[in-house]
Amino acid sequence: MKANKTLIACVSACALALGGCGSNPSKQEMGIVTGSVLGGVVGASLTGGSTWGTVTGAAAGGLIGNKVGKDLQSPSKR
Repeated sequence: MKANKTLIACVSACALALGGCGSNPSKQEMGIVTGSVLGGVVGASLTGGSTWGTVTGAAAGGLIGNKVGKDLQSPSKR
């Protein structure tokens, strides 16, 4: 039951974050949001829904999403 509440909170936060964007978000911003949500869900499920696991997963996912989004946004160096 606690994991369901965590999942609902993560999805709600994502919806609010994306709904607040007045313009189209950049790939880097989308990477941060997507990584944070997915990281939070993974962290919550791995730790049985603990707050620490959810927050840590969201932070790690946000950092990874930032890097991936920045790489996708920058011009190719080929």
